Amino acid sequence: MDNKKERVVPYKVLNYAGAFIALLIGSGFATGQELMQYFASWGFKGLLGVAATFILLAYVGVSFVSAGYHNTFETPNDIYKYYCGNILGTFYDYFSVFFLFLSYTVMVAGAGATFQQHYGLSPIVGSVVLMILAMATVIFGLNKIVEVIGNIGPVIVVMAIIVGAISVFRHMGMMGQAEALMAEAVAAEEVKVASASWWLAAGSYVGFCMLWLAAFLAQMGSGANSDKEGKLGAVGGAAGFSVATFIMSLGILLAVQTVKGSQIPTLLLAGEIHPLLATVFSIIIFLGIYTTSVPLLWSVVARFAKEKTQKFRMLTLVLGVIGGIIGALLDFDVLVNYIYVLNGYVGMLLLVIMIIRSIQWKRI
Repeated sequence: MDNKKERVVPYKVLNYAGAFIALLIGSGFATGQELMQYFASWGFKGLLGVAATFILLAYVGVSFVSAGYHNTFETPNDIYKYYCGNILGTFYDYFSVFFLFLSYTVMVAGAGATFQQHYGLSPIVGSVVLMILAMATVIFGLNKIVEVIGNIGPVIVVMAIIVGAISVFRHMGMMGQAEALMAEAVAAEEVKVASASWWLAAGSYVGFCMLWLAAFLAQMGSGANSDKEGKLGAVGGAAGFSVATFIMSLGILLAVQTVKGSQIPTLLLAGEIHPLLATVFSIIIFLGIYTTSVPLLWSVVARFAKEKTQKFRMLTLVLGVIGGIIGALLDFDVLVNYIYVLNGYVGMLLLVIMIIRSIQWKRI
């Protein structure tokens, strides 16, 4: 037996789980905007969507990491050809690069909205700060990125769970009215809604997350000590992220009267608890945005240039600045609603293809 294939380093598992969480936790989650649109807006049925999201995220996470471990991909995006073949795989290759770049602009917009709502500063300030930090970190390379964001991710999840849990406790008396109040807020267009049903919203959510995760997890899996180590990290990441999503979504639902119409609902929840906590949480939100913007920008640049080359550094600067300008000029909640939802359906097709492929390969 090959002992290397059985090697599992607990610290690496936690680091992989943390990186998984940190990649997904970005501006949409940390600010609460995507949780409000995808889950809380559907009332208690939306919480079923969170459960479905966990199952699907665990499946795709394990699949991507394992594929990266067992295959030598010339570029991280070759994972799409692995599942979809050359023609459709090439489409996903280029489409995912475009979507990841647009997602990076969403991160920039989220940073700007956070600075504006909590500190009263121009959103351009937050956008520029994030843009500079993201570009500087990407230039360091993937190994450094996994190490940095893998340590930050769990901290953000713990803080999100604490704020969400306290909010649920404070608004427990609204349990019987929350769903009707949310429906009124949606009808009045004070809360945007993702997709036409709660289950489509969950599928679309996993769909766009997949396009974020694919190349990053495949590359991460290639550096794992064993297949098991990578898979444990992926499942742990999906579990931690889903628990935080469930609690925070419930908190937003119960506090709908407070958060409706807000760009950053989680800041309002934290501010209800204590003004100082809102300040601390604004930093947590920014860190969450940072930990997602970095691998998103890295994935785009890595598609066209090898790490640590002059071309890689120049592309990082050029694409980082262009994305920064776009994100600084557009409204955050509008970007989340259009970019994430539309691209989520394209990701759902990839999910269906992956499931079909898995069934076919098991029969061989």
